Amino acid sequence: MSLTRRHFTATASLLALSLVAGCGAPTKSTPAPASSGDLPLKPASAVTLNILDVAGNLQLTQGMIDEFVAAHADTISKVTYSKATAPELAPKVKAQQNAGRVDIDLVLTGVDGLAAGVDQGLWQPLLPTYASRLPGMKDYLPGAAAMQKLAGDFGVTVTYYPSGPLIEYLPAKVANPPKSAQELLDFAKANPNTVQYARPANSGPGRTFLMGLPYLLGDKDPKDPINGWEKTWAYLTELNKYVEFYPSSTSETMKSLANGSAKIIASTTGWDINPRVLGQVPKEAKIGSLNGFHWVTDAHYAVVPKGISADKQSAILLLLQDMLTPKQQAKAYDKGYFYPGPAVKDVPLSMAPADSQKAITDFGRPEYDALISGNPLEVPLEAKALVAAFDKWDREVGGAKVKK
Repeated sequence: MSLTRRHFTATASLLALSLVAGCGAPTKSTPAPASSGDLPLKPASAVTLNILDVAGNLQLTQGMIDEFVAAHADTISKVTYSKATAPELAPKVKAQQNAGRVDIDLVLTGVDGLAAGVDQGLWQPLLPTYASRLPGMKDYLPGAAAMQKLAGDFGVTVTYYPSGPLIEYLPAKVANPPKSAQELLDFAKANPNTVQYARPANSGPGRTFLMGLPYLLGDKDPKDPINGWEKTWAYLTELNKYVEFYPSSTSETMKSLANGSAKIIASTTGWDINPRVLGQVPKEAKIGSLNGFHWVTDAHYAVVPKGISADKQSAILLLLQDMLTPKQQAKAYDKGYFYPGPAVKDVPLSMAPADSQKAITDFGRPEYDALISGNPLEVPLEAKALVAAFDKWDREVGGAKVKK
């Protein structure tokens, strides 16, 4: 079904159950987190925010954050940035919470890190209590609004894109690209070790390929990876016979495509455009979709670990309020990394910075408009199901072949 005809079920109740099972209350040395409804409108004095990015989101949003800090020194005096991988996120935050010393104030994450944190009860719920402080959420694009429902009370959608799964190839290497999942499997059999996707728990395109296959194959229940993906797991097991290794990051698949060691890789709109803008993949690379294609949408979220002071939470809400304005959202076009990127309505490319406009004009694809409007949009798996899918893939499909 298309996005407009689907009924998205909020996962707040489910996520709340996992929250109860999560970490305990902060120790005495941890600043007491604000309880429901008692945050000040702004911090008593300017705060320093430590922001951890596990999704590459700063490429889209650091300009928004830095501009806010420059204009609101009375709210945020300084920001420090750090980066990690999504699998590192939950253990890192949980260790700090267990020690009573949380020094990560804001996390920018994709669905994977969001899900892992929800599963372990790491995130401070911000919604619906503080939704009135984030009026931009009322202006989400339909796809972004659906992704927000997936986050329940624990994350705020800051960027959005339809994602994939797409296949990417060089025309000089692949004259007749596969048009269906079966043709892709046949290509892998005929060309061993040349079809590549990264470990799903570490990779947006890998994750999207995993979640898109149930639609491509007509599985019983695309939302139930354990009981509804019989065809998908059989397909991945068969494909695995012709895969030498799975990279631990998407960027490694792009290198493989560029150097010719892979002929076809899993991709998304952003991972198609941005590496070509940066010269990491030849400009002449092409993309394709497979018969029965459904978009599996993606988003980046802002989440707040439990244990953050009320002053810091109030500063974060003011920052997010600004980030969801059209003026700031236009920066999310970037150089196509999360194409299109904006999560809210009425943010045309003409509002984006000049370098973003040039990048999309030079390296974007006219066919994307028709692909986005002409194919169904599906939200990813909810938190527990996504964690279960990652675990099953690691145990039963490709975990032993992941290249460290």
